[in-house]
Amino acid sequence: MRGVGRLALFPALGARFRGSLRIKLLALALGPLLVAAPILIAILAGWGAVYYDRLLITKIHSDLAVAHGYFEQVKDGVGRRIEALAGSERLARSLRERPTPAALTEHLREMQRQLGIDFLILLDGDGRVRAASNGPAVGRSYVEWEVVRRALAGHAGAEVDILDAAQLAVIDPALAERARTPLIATRNAQATQRTEETRGMAMHAAAPVATAAREGGGGVLVGGLLLNRNLDIVDRINDIVYPEGSLPLGSVGTATLFLDDVRIATNVRLFENVRAIGTRVSAAVRHTALDLGRTWLDRAFVVNDWYVSAYEPIVDGHGKRVGMLYVGFLEAPFLQARQWALLAVALLFVVAVAAAAVVSLRLARHVSRPVERMHGTMNAIESGQVGARVGADLPDQSEADELAELAAHFDRLLDRLAEQTEALQRWGRELDSKVAARTEELATANQTLRSAQQRLVMSEKLAAIGQLAAGVAHEINNPVAVIQGNLDVLRETLGAAAAPAMAEIRLIQDQVFRIRLIVTKLLQFARPAEFAGYLEPVQLDQVVQDSLVLVAHQMKKTSVEVMQEMHATRPVTINRNELQQVLINLMVNALQAMPEGGTLLLACGDRVENGIAGGFVAVGDSGPGIAAEARERLFDPFFTTKTSDGTGLGLWVSLGLVQRYGGRIDVASPRSGIPGMQSACPPGGGSVFTVWLPNEAVAA
Repeated sequence: MRGVGRLALFPALGARFRGSLRIKLLALALGPLLVAAPILIAILAGWGAVYYDRLLITKIHSDLAVAHGYFEQVKDGVGRRIEALAGSERLARSLRERPTPAALTEHLREMQRQLGIDFLILLDGDGRVRAASNGPAVGRSYVEWEVVRRALAGHAGAEVDILDAAQLAVIDPALAERARTPLIATRNAQATQRTEETRGMAMHAAAPVATAAREGGGGVLVGGLLLNRNLDIVDRINDIVYPEGSLPLGSVGTATLFLDDVRIATNVRLFENVRAIGTRVSAAVRHTALDLGRTWLDRAFVVNDWYVSAYEPIVDGHGKRVGMLYVGFLEAPFLQARQWALLAVALLFVVAVAAAAVVSLRLARHVSRPVERMHGTMNAIESGQVGARVGADLPDQSEADELAELAAHFDRLLDRLAEQTEALQRWGRELDSKVAARTEELATANQTLRSAQQRLVMSEKLAAIGQLAAGVAHEINNPVAVIQGNLDVLRETLGAAAAPAMAEIRLIQDQVFRIRLIVTKLLQFARPAEFAGYLEPVQLDQVVQDSLVLVAHQMKKTSVEVMQEMHATRPVTINRNELQQVLINLMVNALQAMPEGGTLLLACGDRVENGIAGGFVAVGDSGPGIAAEARERLFDPFFTTKTSDGTGLGLWVSLGLVQRYGGRIDVASPRSGIPGMQSACPPGGGSVFTVWLPNEAVAA
């Protein structure tokens, strides 16, 4: 019902627009504003969205640059502290005193605490452990570390490297335990079979020991900082990049360090007071940053919300991408601010249109009032008030403009028109009386002529089609007879030699028989009275079931429910194939009347009419039904209600076949019911065709 209401609303508005000058004037005044303003708002929204995105990307890019600078500063700071300690007089004095290993280890632990790093190792000139602040045993080699090899060559440096769990356990078991991080299932992350991350990301540095170099023995001091769960670094990055009050609209800034795609240090919250350590980055970001080595500058889903994000790959001493540095801020406040801005612009547009509508409506009313009065006067005249005039409703001076003058001219024109109309009406009345008599005579003659013409055209059509069918059948019979005769001669001539081709000969024989059958059908159409079929007692319910099977392929095209009531007890004498032809034609017509589905009625029973015992078959549908004017012509040849594939011969041929055996075909609405079987009616509208046949065939 709502759809009907909407369909009715738009024509009503269109009619109101076409019939109101005031609305047209108002549309003329507001049209440019109503068209141009939405376009400008759309352009503004599109430009604002692009500028908004560029602004946020520029902002996050600068934030990433600050975070990168601090990250490099921390790494360089570790390197400078290690280099300063390696060249310090304090370390040199400790080495010159040749302390015991225990004393040297304690000295390294004290220097580790002072430097604020996680481990400190003193190596000899071969890269083997001489002493360490914690775990590595004396004599263990660290030549595989790139920073150690460069320091042995005399170059101090600092790098980011990935240490596996075994390496961390050797350096300090506490570091291995700190690096162990259970992985948390994360939305949009790349699929993995791992359940925990045991590796550690370390900033470590190595520098040659000055005292060892002077004494010619060589030596390297190695120290490092484990980044796993190092919340001081990420919190410091966040404080530097996003100090309090730097983000407008209540947005929140975050920073994170990734080992591969796993968050190992972050201030992103999984819950209120739980950091999202162990969660993973989305597969798209991972592919961009780690696989392609590009910096991600775009919005991204971070743990549980959308952030404007920047991800930069972190490379180790070998140039391999091992992790990511991330900074980002919450996007929702900026989106909300943009939506409020667009809403404010739209509201301003609505206010402007409303103000313009009020002014335009007043002006349009002043202009349209005389025109509306003229329109009202014309409506009054059309309704029979011939004395109505515009001047009676117009003031004398207030509206004495061009439109008022037009109204005066209009009144004078109406006076003259009234006089001429009176004269024409007198002449018209005289003429009408003469025309009416002549028209009645012509109508009677025309109806007689039209009926005769229709019968003549129909007779000519049927005669032409009969002659054509007989001619075609005769022309086909001649070559078929030649083929049949020569086929017999061929078989007799070849004798046993025809055995290899006997299957092909039989196939030709079958096709010749099929051609003869087609020709017989053509002759039956041309001269139906001469081709009565073989008669036999036929059970009506069985024929109905057989016909239903033959139209099953038609029923598959639509959802049709079949309703059957079979009560026939006595057989009728008829040609079975011809009766089946009639029923199939009626069933196909019923299915075509229900393209969207419906109910197909099939019923049969016994019925005595005019003292003659017989049986009937009813075929009904729940389609739109047949109009009364079309129902009278249903059985006329060439009449059809189908627009594309109908020939108009199906019901005519069916009626001829039934009448040949003394039967008839009736058509009615389901509401009329079926005599003798009132319950068998399809729901809704539709039509019911009833075939009645006597139990014993009677020549028509």
